[in-house]
Amino acid sequence: MCFQRWCLALELLFLLHLLLATSTQGCSKYQVTAISGSNVSLQISNLSTNYEQLTWLYSVHQKILEWELNKINLFNSKFKNRVSLNGNQALSIVNVQKEDSSTYILRVLKESGKEEEWHISLEVFDPVPQPNIEIQKKQEVNNFCHLQLSCKIPDQSITYTWYGNSRALATGPQSFMLEVTVNSENHSTSYTCEVSNPVSSKNDTVYFTLPCQLARSSGVAWIATWLMVMVPIVLGLLWTQDKLF
Repeated sequence: MCFQRWCLALELLFLLHLLLATSTQGCSKYQVTAISGSNVSLQISNLSTNYEQLTWLYSVHQKILEWELNKINLFNSKFKNRVSLNGNQALSIVNVQKEDSSTYILRVLKESGKEEEWHISLEVFDPVPQPNIEIQKKQEVNNFCHLQLSCKIPDQSITYTWYGNSRALATGPQSFMLEVTVNSENHSTSYTCEVSNPVSSKNDTVYFTLPCQLARSSGVAWIATWLMVMVPIVLGLLWTQDKLF
């Protein structure tokens, strides 16, 4: 009876060891983000050198390249003319695109005959486009102004952040619409919509002189600044010419 209990205890300890090992392996995933058109290098930092064969895969069924006895075999895939193996056996990919996003697999056959495997998740993002704030609603009632601003971009990976006078008002992947009700005491003179993803960001700004009175857009603001700089220069040149003649 005692012998059976010891066997059961040992079996439970062995199962616990397997569960812990699996959990540890699952938590050691590698993640890489890149901007489309760039070059990336996928590598494992703790890779040992005592192996006989090394294989990089795009999926379980699609091999990219294989190294064995100092020879590299490139398989017929969409990566054939865009990949190479560098000195530390990292997979280098040139001109990555969004469709290259996937979980890449590195499979190593060690000299002992044991096989090991690592997974690297690659996410490729396009640069975010320039946003454009649109005024959906601008209504003044009893000295209060109700504003509804939008800067939606058709991209699921976009995060929106709204600022009023540089103070964050709202943020999130669905926060493309900003609704505020303000008066002359608490209104912002500018509202900025920033769109971003893990590799890039851009923004647009609209300006208000009064709670419900649109002053200018960021483009008009740039023109106004340019005029403020150029007008004195032009007047100075005209004054100089008058002095000469």
